[in-house]
Amino acid sequence: MKAIFLLLAVITLSLGCNTSVKTPPSKNEESIVKKDTTPPAQEALPFKKDVPNADIQIKQALLAAPPEKRDSCTVYGYDAGKQLAIIKKGTNELICLADDPNDSNFSVACYDKSLEPFMQRGRELKKQGMNFKQVFDERGKEVEAGTLKMPDGPSALYVYSADKKDVKPATGEVKNGYLRYVIYIPFATAASTGLPVKATAPGMPWIMDPGTYRAHIMINP
Repeated sequence: MKAIFLLLAVITLSLGCNTSVKTPPSKNEESIVKKDTTPPAQEALPFKKDVPNADIQIKQALLAAPPEKRDSCTVYGYDAGKQLAIIKKGTNELICLADDPNDSNFSVACYDKSLEPFMQRGRELKKQGMNFKQVFDERGKEVEAGTLKMPDGPSALYVYSADKKDVKPATGEVKNGYLRYVIYIPFATAASTGLPVKATAPGMPWIMDPGTYRAHIMINP
């Protein structure tokens, strides 16, 4: 309980720094790849004209990360074939994901590496053609069977999104972005956290999917 509310307190303090115009978030949580633990470096990859170069992808992906952690994040972006590939190797606990060039919306995300097995499995199941409910049910079975490991404690996900018209592809500049916060806390409930199941005021934390392996605290400033 103390760990949950300490994490909530840190995130709540950061909300005052977010003065962007709010636009609906769109990043799919399953966009994640395998973990990497090698030293920091930037990879030289070929890029198509409709895929931003590595520098721009990194610049945009890090918009989702807390400022003090940006220098050491691992970043995954998209190569010439629009496939996920490592473009910056980091050393801290955060993995960041560049904007998907196949998506009509702009959205980048950063998450704690402890969430990677959960995210990667969801991505694999989606590739098999499963819908949201099928993915939810299948991962639930695997968590119960012990073949899919969830984090042992609270794990954060940050999502930064914007309208495509507010993104300058040539420079990577993004205006009017919106940052939301998610804290995964498997099997937590409204009773165990003291949180409501829906927000009744702007920025109020609430718990989604309570009691399940996918239980998470939502904070939408």
